[in-house]
Amino acid sequence: MGAGKSTIGRLLAKELKLPFKDSDKEIEHRTGADIPWIFDVEGEQGFRDREHAVIAELCGLDGVVLATGGGAVLRQDNRQALRAGGRVVYLHTSVEQQIDRTARDRNRPLLRTADPGKVLRDLMAIRDPLYREIADLVIETDTRPPRMVVQEILERLQTLQPR
Repeated sequence: MGAGKSTIGRLLAKELKLPFKDSDKEIEHRTGADIPWIFDVEGEQGFRDREHAVIAELCGLDGVVLATGGGAVLRQDNRQALRAGGRVVYLHTSVEQQIDRTARDRNRPLLRTADPGKVLRDLMAIRDPLYREIADLVIETDTRPPRMVVQEILERLQTLQPR
């Protein structure tokens, strides 16, 4: 959360001359509802089921840059789809940076709590190893401008061996 997946994904897609897809935006478009409303009505499990269906479909497309929601990695079948669908870039950011970047964002259901920092630390402890498990690249985003992050991704993608 707050690592810059959508911003960096959009810029990366532009550089690669590929379409950009954001799984959360795709869910909102298809349902006509925003993510917090889906969480409120269907709960996290209902949202995660929708998320899986969209990710499985989008990972089957050729030549797209896909940004997923931060929790997509929690499901084994999502991790498998992401690995099978192409290169996985994990945009890592510190919890402190996440707090700064998400402080005024009301569109984050999991952070609607008295202590969002604790939630983010707990989420990081669970999610970080899962992201690292499937990532072809781990890119640090703290305090770095998005264009600099995109440049590093482009350079490092060129050095990857074929799978």
